[in-house]
Parts: sequence; C-alpha cells; structure tokens
Amino acid sequence: MGYANNSAENDMVIKYMPLVSRIVGRIDTGDREMDKDDLFSVGVLGLIDAVRKFDAGKSVPFEAYATLRIRGSIIDEMRRSGRVSRERIVKLNQYYSAKEKLEQQLMRDPDERAICEEMGISEKDLSRIHETVHYLSKVSFETTLFHKDGGEIQLADMLSDDSVDTPEEGYIKKERKKLLMSAIEKLSDREKTILSLYYVDELTLKEIAYAMDISIPRVSQIHGKIILKLREYMV
Repeated sequence: MGYANNSAENDMVIKYMPLVSRIVGRIDTGDREMDKDDLFSVGVLGLIDAVRKFDAGKSVPFEAYATLRIRGSIIDEMRRSGRVSRERIVKLNQYYSAKEKLEQQLMRDPDERAICEEMGISEKDLSRIHETVHYLSKVSFETTLFHKDGGEIQLADMLSDDSVDTPEEGYIKKERKKLLMSAIEKLSDREKTILSLYYVDELTLKEIAYAMDISIPRVSQIHGKIILKLREYMV
C-alpha cells in the first residue's frame, strides 16, 4: 500500500483508516473548496505520523493518541487554508471587548442587537463570529472556553505530550469539569440537546440539522453561541 515504512506500520494504518473517516465525517467543510477527500488525505498523513511516533510504553491507548494527531493535522490544514483567518480572530476579540464594555455600561448582559450596534456590524456579521467560535472549538474546546487571548490559533493542547497529569493539572481539570457542568445546567433544553447530539452522540452538523429541522449553517451558529454562553457562565 505504501503508506508507511514497513508491513507492521501499513497494517496499523489500514486498521485505523475507519477512525480517519469518522473524524472527517464530523468536520463541516461549509462552502470551502477543500472537500472530504482532501481532509481524508490530510487525516491519513496524521495517522501515519501517529503510527510512527506512538510510544507503547506510555499508558495512553493508541486510538486516543491517533485521534489527537489526525484531528490536529486536519484542523491545522484548515487553519492554513484560511478556515479561521486572523481577521476573524480579530473580530472575535472585538466582540469580547464590546460585550465587556456594554456589560459595564448597562450593568447587565447585553443583547445581540446592542452588541451589533456597538461593533457597527450586521446580524449576519455576528453570525459569522458565532461560526468562528464553532470552528475554534474544533481546534481546542478547552482553549475556546477558558482563554481570552486570540492571535494565532495554537494546537499545543492537542498535540502535546500525553503523559500522566500532575496533581495540580488533575485538580485544574476537576475544577473545570465542575464549572462546565454547572454552566451546562444554565442552558435551555434546546441548547442542551444540541450539545448532547454533538459531543455525546457524536452526530455531524448535517445529522443534527436534519434532527432539529434547521439548516447546517444554523447549527454551526447555534453551537458557537452555546460555547460563548458556557464561556461567559464560567467567568
């Protein structure tokens, strides 16, 4: 087959091809020129990289390690090809600044219309910001939720060494999980359903759109709004 350097590596690549397909199936390409075949090819390269670099001596299952490498290679390629451009990151940061400013002025959570007026943008532009959050969450769900900085999108969280957490890291993860669970309880039933379909049932945006009887872009926008809500609830 020629994917890897030896027969054992080839066998591993063939065995985990379905994993690449599952990961690609969960990624929405939107109106991009990059199609699923392109993403699959990039994902296979990520799988080959995982096969060659995997350390069986560590207490990490290969599938978990490979998933990070495959998804990371795909998202990195999407970023390079302009899926989440620097301009969109700047817009997102402007959104955070405008929202914070309005919260201080109004002493309450501003609605979308107020944010649009403050930023001088249309509702369509705001929807694009929600879509940006949706795609950022694919890069690193934790970074999107817990960090406010924005410049370059970093994949360090996904591609870092998979060693055992230190006690401090374990405590932080535990506390973040508590915050997240508490924040989810504040969401509407519809928002909880979308989160469950996406993260628990692992449905694609297309499948969720069909189940909820809404468009695929609308699912993307709603998911982005949900992430922003969760982030706000956990401040």
